[in-house]
Amino acid sequence: MTSIPTDADPRPAEPIEPDLNECCGNGCCPCVFDIYAEEKRAWRDAVKEWDERHRETSPHTSGDPAQ
Repeated sequence: MTSIPTDADPRPAEPIEPDLNECCGNGCCPCVFDIYAEEKRAWRDAVKEWDERHRETSPHTSGDPAQ
């Protein structure tokens, strides 16, 4: 398996959780928190894939996507 340099394939950035004030409280569909939850799931999947690609070169321990 050939590893990819991390500067050519940066670790996916974790999405930023919306502030409580960003929700209008009117039951929007999707709510900003629904969108955030989906982005967080996609980020976790992307980090797992990134970790797999960089397993040999980057034992990344912080920002565990399993949280």
